[in-house]
Amino acid sequence: MRLTSFTDYGLRMLMRMASAPGRGFSTAEFSTEFDVSRHHLAKIIQKLASHGIVATRRGAGGGATLAQPAEAVSVGQVVRVLEDRQALVECFAPGGGGCTLDGRCKLKSRLRAAEAAFLAELDRTTLADIALSPLTDIEGAA
Repeated sequence: MRLTSFTDYGLRMLMRMASAPGRGFSTAEFSTEFDVSRHHLAKIIQKLASHGIVATRRGAGGGATLAQPAEAVSVGQVVRVLEDRQALVECFAPGGGGCTLDGRCKLKSRLRAAEAAFLAELDRTTLADIALSPLTDIEGAA
């Protein structure tokens, strides 16, 4: 499976937020760190906020923070939210895409099972499990 860059950057931002609970992170800060446009990151934050994963606050001292404890949010939950319109294969898309094998395909059920297993594995991991270590710990270990 391949995750979109939307999900990749969403997970990166959440890993940073989980490493400093309560601290507000700005899209400008993430943009600099990840070398990605603020606009793209703002869309991700907005999606995560609309699903209650992050909370946002404007103004001085504002930014994005985790809306729940990191232990309460599974990576599978995040992937489902951020990949919600991304079909694994064309025939999984709403309307079934343009598959000419529909009704005869023996692969579809296996792909659905593989996708379910992938997400089930991610459900066993929380944001607390993947929170980034402080840079001082990483530098000190080298």
